[in-house]
Formats: sequence, C-alpha cells, structure tokens
Amino acid sequence: MGALTPAPKGPQQERSRATRLRLLEAAVSCLAEHGWSGSTVSVVAERAGVSRGAAQHHFRTREDLFTAAVEHVAEKRRNAVKAVARNLPPAGSVARTRIIVEELVGLYTGPLFRAALHLWVAASDEEQLRERVTALEAKVGREAHRTAVTLLDADESVPGVRETVQGLLDMARGLGLANLLTDDSSRRDRVVEQWATIIDGVLR
Repeated sequence: MGALTPAPKGPQQERSRATRLRLLEAAVSCLAEHGWSGSTVSVVAERAGVSRGAAQHHFRTREDLFTAAVEHVAEKRRNAVKAVARNLPPAGSVARTRIIVEELVGLYTGPLFRAALHLWVAASDEEQLRERVTALEAKVGREAHRTAVTLLDADESVPGVRETVQGLLDMARGLGLANLLTDDSSRRDRVVEQWATIIDGVLR
C-alpha cells in the first residue's frame, strides 16, 4: 500500500479554526471585563456565538481555554509590535527609540494585560491554574524580552544592556498596573519620553 496523503483542508476544518479563534478572543474579553470568577466556559461560548459543547470540543477544561487565550492574544500583540519595525525612523535616532518604547509599553496596557492580571491573581488561589500560569508568564516574559532586544538592536554582551532592557519591561508592567485604575496616559507619555532617552544613551 502506498503512503497515505494528508487530506486537503476543507470548509469544516476552516470553520473549526474560526470557532477556536472566536473562543480565544472572547475568553480574553470576558476575563478582562469580568475577572476569573465571572468568566465561565458558558459565558465565553455565548459571547463567541457557539455552543458550550463546541467550546469544550476545543478546550477540555476552563484552565485550558483561558491560558490558551492569553497566550494567543499575547502572540498577536507581539507580532503587531514587530510589524512596527518596518516603518520606523532611521536607526540611531531617539525618535526611533521612543516609538519602540511606546510599543513595548503597549504590551502591558489594554485588555490583554488586564486579562492576564486576572489570570495571575486567580492562579495565586487556584492550585490547578498556578503551575501552567507560572509557565505561561515565564514564556511571555522571555518572548517580550527577545522582542525588545530585537527591535532595539541591543547588544546584551555589553555590561548593563540586558538589565536596562529588562528594567524597561518592568517599568512597562508598572505603567500597565497604574493604568488599570485611572487613565494614566499623561504621566505615561512623560515616563516613556524619559525612558527612551535613557535607553538611547545606554545603547548608543
């Protein structure tokens, strides 16, 4: 018998993929708006416009759904940040560094960060969540650092550069926390400006 050839992708497979994506996006929105306690599989399924059974076909448990959702949207956000690199001012300019710093700060503001924060808080009390959320946070942190190094063209073999890049990301997380309670955009702009100057001085 000859080797079996993979079946071509059909409409059913495309519909399944679209359903999965709707569930992931809906899960992040629900988590950001309602927190862990208010975000059940049924609530997410209703928002995504699918049945609870369809949701459980894609994600066996609630923990599977929400950790996958945060990882999916974090990846989308990182890809959007990377896409900015195609339209940046010339290398070596403070204007370029400022745009990059703004984009990196954007990783830690908005619905994604709010959803992730709810997940972290829930993981501190939910044993079944803790291990996977700890692993997810480590992965997201590593990838955010890698994205920052790539965009800034940072040479981490130079003493102090790695710590400065990590300090930038820690600062961005702090701004994200401050933004949860109040509109912190005015102060954030000034902090971004200052950090762009600091980063540019260290890298150049």
